[in-house]
Amino acid sequence: MINYRKLGDHVLAEPFRPFRIRMASGQTFEVRHPEMILVGRNTARIYTTAASNGHEAWHEVSLLMVESLEPTGRPRRRRNDQG
Repeated sequence: MINYRKLGDHVLAEPFRPFRIRMASGQTFEVRHPEMILVGRNTARIYTTAASNGHEAWHEVSLLMVESLEPTGRPRRRRNDQG
């Protein structure tokens, strides 16, 4: 289980660092950009796309069922950052 503040800290991190959400069911979601996720008090909506067929979807997941958050890549600067 994860709370909304911990997930929100990952989403709002500066610089943003892509991460993976691992669910208790074994399902995983890659969050490569902060605009791919909406965090609520008890749930999160996660945007996904399948490269093979271009299928796009929003998935609503319960924060009670989130098993872990794992970093997946290098930190990314936000578009309006200088440097």
